[in-house]
Amino acid sequence: MNADQLCGLLAEPSRLKVYSAVVLGAGTPDQVAERTGLGPAVVGKALQRLFKSDLVVADGNGLKADESVFKDAVRAGRPEREPLSADPERDNVLRSFVRDGRLTHFPTVPAKFRVVLEYLAGSFETGVEYPESAVNEILQRWHDDYATLRRQLVDYGFLTRADAVYTRAA
Repeated sequence: MNADQLCGLLAEPSRLKVYSAVVLGAGTPDQVAERTGLGPAVVGKALQRLFKSDLVVADGNGLKADESVFKDAVRAGRPEREPLSADPERDNVLRSFVRDGRLTHFPTVPAKFRVVLEYLAGSFETGVEYPESAVNEILQRWHDDYATLRRQLVDYGFLTRADAVYTRAA
């Protein structure tokens, strides 16, 4: 079930109330009616739709709601992302801090910060000299605090600086 189908199914207030009651522990149609204030016929009709879509199942212990459908619907609707790195561990680190071509926040763990800085260093060509203004412009595309990124790239050895000219370290 995709997100549109899920939202459409639960857009009907009676179905949403019935589903919510089951999630909160109502195990029988009578308990659902009692907790929602809906009549038995309305509860029955809502449960039929919820059974049909597998959002609610009935077993020997009563009614059970499938709460995993929300995560599944979100995951199914996400476009596949290209890996940021060939190394799955590095890719996981980068995905935690880089979204839509921007650095969301600075890692506090030095090893993770190093991975992010190494990735950002790829924005610079080896052997090319960049004036500070060009470095700032490139880094500002990644994060508004380009000065911190510039200093950290130098401190971690990814860029060298001489007379306000930066070069990517080999």
